[in-house]
Amino acid sequence: MATAVPAERDAVARAFPGTAEEVRLPGARLLRTAAGYDLLAAGVGPALAAASTAAALTAAALAGRPYGLVVSAGIGGGFPPGAPLGSLVVADAITAADLGAETAEGFVPVTELGFGTVTHRPPRQLVRAVSEATGARTGTVLTVSTVTGTAARADALRARHPRALAEGMEGFGVAEAAAAHGVPVLEIRAVSNPVGPRDRAAWRIGEALAALTGGFGKLAPALESWNTYDDQ
Repeated sequence: MATAVPAERDAVARAFPGTAEEVRLPGARLLRTAAGYDLLAAGVGPALAAASTAAALTAAALAGRPYGLVVSAGIGGGFPPGAPLGSLVVADAITAADLGAETAEGFVPVTELGFGTVTHRPPRQLVRAVSEATGARTGTVLTVSTVTGTAARADALRARHPRALAEGMEGFGVAEAAAAHGVPVLEIRAVSNPVGPRDRAAWRIGEALAALTGGFGKLAPALESWNTYDDQ
């Protein structure tokens, strides 16, 4: 199953042409493609993405056809110079960047507060295979509830997460839902804008969607050749 917000879902759907059956879920819409992949419009933000993904995973499990992998796909901001506009990033770590507490000493993630988790790690062999197949760069993809819009915020994120290549708003929510079902997760982002001062004129959404479509066109062989046991 691939999850995305509507524009990204259309880009992914173009990579898997053919008749698609629409399946209605509580609060979500899913397309079942002729290629054997289900596409879910997961919504914007980690909470809605988690709820939509959980609904799809639960429905599939109850129907006796559980998913073997969840792919969170979309566009997002890239940290220059590591992830330039139009490039693809595949996450080897999916991290909630702002889940924690502000203190006098600075930000403290929930893990340091003694509960919760802030990072999910996709299967290493699968990440490597997808990177090789699509040319995607590999690194941490941050999940934020507020899109970064200042240089100070970008610098703070980079200082806390030096391996970060991109930020999005759904990956961690999708990963939380997948983890609850014991299903591995993958996140792919096409870079539409630089992380930093908000400048809509610098966004290249069309180019990012084209890159996402092209990446998914090369993704199927990597997914089909991957064996869960390779990462155990």
